[in-house]
Amino acid sequence: MTSLATFLERLSFGVDRVLRAIALVGLVLMVAFISLQVVARYGFSAPPAWTEEAARYAMVWVGLLGASISYRTGFDPRLVKLPATLPRPVLGLAALLRGAAVVTFLGPILFFCFYGPGLNPARSFLARNMHTTAETFDMPTIFVAVTVPIFIIAIFLHGLATCARSLANLRATGPDGDTNASHHA
Repeated sequence: MTSLATFLERLSFGVDRVLRAIALVGLVLMVAFISLQVVARYGFSAPPAWTEEAARYAMVWVGLLGASISYRTGFDPRLVKLPATLPRPVLGLAALLRGAAVVTFLGPILFFCFYGPGLNPARSFLARNMHTTAETFDMPTIFVAVTVPIFIIAIFLHGLATCARSLANLRATGPDGDTNASHHA
């Protein structure tokens, strides 16, 4: 593999590990908040108002970070699962179309995280959440909203790493699947 492909693969792996840890913490928090809500509601008839909202915010983190983890591992939903025995140009075209679909769908969302109507950063998704607080406790919702660009950037990074790895592997093998080293022997 080329040095760029190796770098991107390592970066993708590292980002994935960090996001997995954060998602795991979010999952534990979500279950804890829901459990507290259930015990307080049915055990004491006095549920705290903030637990439902906190569980919902934790669920957003778990869901979005889980989407990037699923994308990297290949567990994301696909319309078509192509067999690996198809010709490499067909598989390459399919990978290119998959990447284009991801950029087409997530690119505008990422753009509007930072820019609002009229390219105004003050009206962006993140800027609006900077000044909004949660309903039941004093926390800016930016701490929840920031997961949107994080998961999109992670998916773009994973896609780049996969593309670089595929191109490096394509260069390393000949048309008949043999490595270039065997052609020079």
